[in-house]
Amino acid sequence: MLKPLFAAAVIAVSLGACASEPWSGRGDREATRTYQALALADVQRAAVADPLRPAEEVARDPLRHPARILAFAQVSPGQKIADIRPGAGYFTRLFARTVGDTGRVYAFIPHRTEARENPLGDALAAAYPNVVRINGDLDSMSFPEPLDTVFMSQEYHDFHIPAFNTDVALMNRAVFAALKPGGTFIVIDHAGRPGTTNTEVLSLHRIEGAFLRREVEAAGFVFDGESTAVANPEDDCTLNVFDAAIRGRTDQFVYRFRKPG
Repeated sequence: MLKPLFAAAVIAVSLGACASEPWSGRGDREATRTYQALALADVQRAAVADPLRPAEEVARDPLRHPARILAFAQVSPGQKIADIRPGAGYFTRLFARTVGDTGRVYAFIPHRTEARENPLGDALAAAYPNVVRINGDLDSMSFPEPLDTVFMSQEYHDFHIPAFNTDVALMNRAVFAALKPGGTFIVIDHAGRPGTTNTEVLSLHRIEGAFLRREVEAAGFVFDGESTAVANPEDDCTLNVFDAAIRGRTDQFVYRFRKPG
């Protein structure tokens, strides 16, 4: 069950939505939208304050800006979300608390990395009853139900590395098929220099944002906005992202793509 703080915030969002129905007039509608936005922000802040979050993850918050990412990704109670290759679960935990008891978070772990990553996914599922670990191939991924959001943080570039044996065009189409009409695909990744396309995914673990955008749009998505939450203009994008001089502070883009409908 949700803790009282989360539950109260979820109820506030629900009440705001219900209260808008019988009202009329532009002022009332705008007030309702404002109330709903404030209530949702409370839910997202409560997720960031979740006491189950490990101290080492909380320590990364000043660089990862979780509240801004949750807001940009438009994560809200009741949603069904897939977190692709979630690792230790930095974002999975945030999603689980935000979507609440009526939502679901699928921790998707590719077959290639399941031997070492399934235990991490199982630990997340044990800590959060609304998290389900699921395995599959990236270019044919599927889920038990239509999704509101597919989320991919600092992983997209890896799937261009030959060792992953992934057809990225097919992967993007699989994401498209997994989403409800109007659903979103959120991608965060380490920025590559203009013109480098995907040529530095192995050497630097970076990918050119414009190249990634073209690939995702080719699957049928519509570009729906970007966030500068984790941008760093001081990064010249020439260092490997694991280099101590830049690790944790790379210039990153955050894109939101939407499935039409």
